[in-house]
Amino acid sequence: MHQRRIAAGSGPSSGVALFLGSASRALSAIGALLFVWWAATDGTGLVSSVRFPSPSETWVAWQQILWEGYGSARWHEHVIRSVALVTLGFAASASLGVALGLAMGSSRTIEALVNPAFLFLRPIPPLAWIPLAIVWLGLGDSAKGMVIFVAAFVPSVINSFSGVRQIDAPLLEASAMLDVRGWRYWREVLIPGALPSIFTGLRLSLQASWTTLVAAELVGAVAGLGQILNQGAQDIYTAMILVGMISVASCGWLMTLALGWVERRAMPWRAH
Repeated sequence: MHQRRIAAGSGPSSGVALFLGSASRALSAIGALLFVWWAATDGTGLVSSVRFPSPSETWVAWQQILWEGYGSARWHEHVIRSVALVTLGFAASASLGVALGLAMGSSRTIEALVNPAFLFLRPIPPLAWIPLAIVWLGLGDSAKGMVIFVAAFVPSVINSFSGVRQIDAPLLEASAMLDVRGWRYWREVLIPGALPSIFTGLRLSLQASWTTLVAAELVGAVAGLGQILNQGAQDIYTAMILVGMISVASCGWLMTLALGWVERRAMPWRAH
């Protein structure tokens, strides 16, 4: 009976209840933050709108960029451009980074060949690649994609490598005793054992992708969320700067939720 209750509690209805609970807590926190923001600006005037815009001013700025445009594009065009760049750069870096990390973790030979170069390049900040990317690829999206790739590549490699090395020794010994080799060894032993660490690396890579994108778009971007921030700073338009910041936060949050959904599908045993 106890096992049946556990199984019943782990079904779709339980997942919906968890989602609703998380959503209600998130909405409560957002509501409290909005109230404090309103009270400090429009409500009491403790904070000058020159230094930090009020909710009403931010709403007006968002309406402006939504319908009239700002920084050579409208809001949805900025969002689509930035999300596309992050998605492409993140997908490329995650695919190659996870594969390289797993290969280094499973083979001492590959680790010995690749690790010296990786350790040499790892301390270089991703933003330091921007000038070189511009020289190589110009001011277009290719240069920004390269910088995003570099920023997201390192966390995915490190965490995938660590995930393989943290697999329990008895599991590896059992697979060797059962003569599990080749693709079957990767599919049934290495990848499942390293998945928790892999997804930790992917979350860090996604965060690094967004951080680097905004910095890359501050230079030579035709459209994008970074362009909103850059143009708003030049115009001293604090409300529009805040619109750009909120847009970046919202897009990053939604992509993190999507990655969390993929993680739960890939590891259903850790859903709770």
